[in-house]
Amino acid sequence: MKTILLSFALIFASTLSFAGCVPAGDQTTYGTGNVWIGYVYGGIAFNSYKGYVNEGVAASPGFDESFGGASVNYATNGCSILTDTFSVRYKLTSTFADGDYIFTVGGDDGYRFSLDGGATWSVNMWNTQSYVATSYTVHLNGTYNMVVEYFENFIDNRISFDVVKACTGSGNPAVYGSNNQWIGYVYTGTNFNSYKGYVGEGSSLSPNFDESFGGDNVTYGTSDCSINTNQFSVRYRLKSNLPNGTYTFIVGGDDGYRLSLDGGSTYVVNNWGDHGYTTTTYTAILAGNYNIVLEYYENGGGNRISFNMSGGATLAMTLKNFKGVFDDHRVDLSWATMMESGVDYYVIQRSGDGMNFLDIDQIESKMTITTSDFQLNYQYADAHPLTGTSFYRVKVIGKDGAINQTPVVQINNSVIIGTRIYPTVIQSNTLFVESDKNLREVKMEFFDLSGNKISETNWSSLNGRQAVHVSKAGNLPTGTYVARLTANGQNVKSQLVIVQNF
Repeated sequence: MKTILLSFALIFASTLSFAGCVPAGDQTTYGTGNVWIGYVYGGIAFNSYKGYVNEGVAASPGFDESFGGASVNYATNGCSILTDTFSVRYKLTSTFADGDYIFTVGGDDGYRFSLDGGATWSVNMWNTQSYVATSYTVHLNGTYNMVVEYFENFIDNRISFDVVKACTGSGNPAVYGSNNQWIGYVYTGTNFNSYKGYVGEGSSLSPNFDESFGGDNVTYGTSDCSINTNQFSVRYRLKSNLPNGTYTFIVGGDDGYRLSLDGGSTYVVNNWGDHGYTTTTYTAILAGNYNIVLEYYENGGGNRISFNMSGGATLAMTLKNFKGVFDDHRVDLSWATMMESGVDYYVIQRSGDGMNFLDIDQIESKMTITTSDFQLNYQYADAHPLTGTSFYRVKVIGKDGAINQTPVVQINNSVIIGTRIYPTVIQSNTLFVESDKNLREVKMEFFDLSGNKISETNWSSLNGRQAVHVSKAGNLPTGTYVARLTANGQNVKSQLVIVQNF
């Protein structure tokens, strides 16, 4: 009988010894004070609860855990596990001051991260994989129940967590610039997601600007934080007091852009979509104070935003019926004036991009002391138009310095001209070089027939027509010369030109 009782006692003691690891922890409580509670399970799907561990310290919740190695015993407050197949659910309640935060979670194998107790996953890499880390940026303000889940499915194991407060911009994004100088408030994300700082555009002389942010997918600095020019947005603000007059706004962008004159309540220009660089024109009679808002976003690829405003105090007259027609390799412009008075002359202006206009000619007013016509009609022919899309406008200059301006008309010239240098007979030391291609690192050189270089003119890019002087030192002697155009070090066109001086 004693033998039987002794045997039973030994079996019972052995059983207690085998089952003596009792898992501690309730599997639901969250850690506090930056110290996580990690609930450890056997199996990769939280199969069998074994006990808890702690990660993080009072100074920081960050940790990087490798569990002692591959296929070893890992102790918990309860039972040890073998680090072949297991899972851990880490929990921590934290309070975050108002701001942007960058969370970086990494794992070998699967991991995921939640800010709402596991209801949704901000980071979800729930796969068998070698160690990889994922970053997630979010704006927080308040208390959050964070959960990091992890599983290991043989061989190496590791789980890591880190959080830092992201750089946040200073300044008040509601303040407007003044004196023709914009304040541009820069955000990450395409919908003004996270404010990073401000930049300036324009100058005291003009609010016009053309910004390409340093290039595609590069770092762009602001007053406080830098951004990457891949996905971002900018809200430019400018308060302007405009004298009574006709104003033309030309806004361009790659990608979306829109322009408001009433602080963003309505948009007079609205091209809010993904697209290559394009421009939109708006003309209106304005007078008084305006809160101008120009909004822009970039969604990958090229980036550019441009703004051009022209016009001002008007003459006591009416401009009407400004038209442009491309016909027979030329552009015919026409307009009329009603009750014309005080006009000195008209300046014909042309642009290849809708932003930068050059004066190409001027014609005098038809109004004289003896003129009694109620309506005066004007015509102008551009015999050497640009290839592709171009823009024309006419600026009216008054004898007292007042200015009026027509709307902008767009002309499409599909005639392929290649690259040409003209005229071949030069009488004013000036000729033109024109190309329907976008040439880079362009050089125009002139030589005499002995090979001596007379002049050199350089452009970083050439698209359309450019005027160039044959000689920088004055008129050349009558004779024959060689014009040579190169791009990127390669010869594009060479031809003889004749200079005639009378």
